[in-house]
Amino acid sequence: MDSFDTPGEPSEMRGLPAEVPHRGCPQETVTVRAPAGTIIGRRTGSVRRFLGIPYAEAPTGARRFGAPNRRGRFTEPFDASRHGATAQQVPLFATTTVPEPSVQGDDVLNLGIVAPDADDDRGPFPVLVWIHGGAFLAGSQASPWYDGRAFARDGVVCVTVGYRLGVDGFAVLDDVPTNLGLRDLLLALDWVRDNIAAFGGNPDQVTVAGQSAGGAAVLALLSSPAGSGRFHRAVSLSGVTFAADGDAARDFLGRLGQRLVVPVTRAGFAGRAVEHIQRCVIDLRDEQGDDLPALGLFVGDDILPVPIVDGLTLHGHAVPLLLGATGDEFDGDASTRTAGTRAAGTRVTDTLFRATCPSVAAARRYAVGGTWLYSFEWPSPVLGGATHCIDIPFFFDVLDAPGVAEALGPNPPGELATVTHADLIGFVRGQEPAWARATGTYGDTAREYGRPGAALTVDTTGVFDPVVPAVSGAAEEC
Repeated sequence: MDSFDTPGEPSEMRGLPAEVPHRGCPQETVTVRAPAGTIIGRRTGSVRRFLGIPYAEAPTGARRFGAPNRRGRFTEPFDASRHGATAQQVPLFATTTVPEPSVQGDDVLNLGIVAPDADDDRGPFPVLVWIHGGAFLAGSQASPWYDGRAFARDGVVCVTVGYRLGVDGFAVLDDVPTNLGLRDLLLALDWVRDNIAAFGGNPDQVTVAGQSAGGAAVLALLSSPAGSGRFHRAVSLSGVTFAADGDAARDFLGRLGQRLVVPVTRAGFAGRAVEHIQRCVIDLRDEQGDDLPALGLFVGDDILPVPIVDGLTLHGHAVPLLLGATGDEFDGDASTRTAGTRAAGTRVTDTLFRATCPSVAAARRYAVGGTWLYSFEWPSPVLGGATHCIDIPFFFDVLDAPGVAEALGPNPPGELATVTHADLIGFVRGQEPAWARATGTYGDTAREYGRPGAALTVDTTGVFDPVVPAVSGAAEEC
């Protein structure tokens, strides 16, 4: 359907904090008519934002712990000027590298759209659908690090998606569909397919991307028979391929049920508020140290019938994939950053994250879409290395976003953001990366970003390091 822009002031519909204009720029309301209904957003300069749009019914009452139900067409204009509710009601950690605001409310199955202006004649635009990280327990689609303004500037529609987390999204319980969080994401992709043209996007040119748990979700969707046809390119930043251990998950849910004083059943957990459950998860984590509960992707259902690596050999062959990791991930100490230590494959970084890259490339060796690797090597002077999450502001080109200086220092290299973001933009537009495809063999080429001593504005392609042979259980699982 057609879209049109109408200046004016939006009505106050949801009582959420207003979106702050970027750099104090004036805003106007903009209205889009989509198959989902009339949606009212904000325009700042040449960038339009439509935030908190429900793509499914609120997962409350009888719908809690149920498969997501598509949201009906809006009968009244929907005010999309503010971020919607987040599945994270209570932050898992007091401080995180990525700012992860919690927005209260029940309508957590929502998405935000940042798009070029309707008068931009470069469209229809390719679409990037972003899945946030957070170990499938936390995270927020409302993070300022995921603001898609640079994508809109460069002719890409950016969609950020919220999905159910923790017990509500990934518990294994009788009479509860497994992988509810993935089912949410699949429904969100259907919504994008059916509605994104009204925002200037091309439904036949959709890239699904994510970081950490979001990157793992991308790999899961790529390996799933249910993901077929729902997206056309894929990007996984610091993703992994292992799934939750069923016994460990059931043990954790048993202990959680004891703390909540409820039976370990759908009805038992549904009788407790999401916020209450999330606070109890934090308490249990604190009691057992910093180990996270064993909740996450489940293998053995209709969404993930086989392990993710096995699924990658069966599905998604036509989908080009860009994936990589940071050089240090959770090993930021200088003593763990030497080439010898990396090559030994003994670090958490190697076994959990970097080993994923060659194993995925090997599984997709014959994929006609191709697989390309990158390695983000720029060390943050604040965090002591190229640690987990610090590549996000570079890929999004938002080095001026809140929280970036605290994680990256006062002067992160803007030219590195230009190069990193441009590579991602080119991939989303359908261009084949300039470096060689990966096959999962020793010495696969990778694009290196920010390697100390290398120029930031030139192609710093190098060998992906390390390639960890699949000899240990951890390496095989990843």
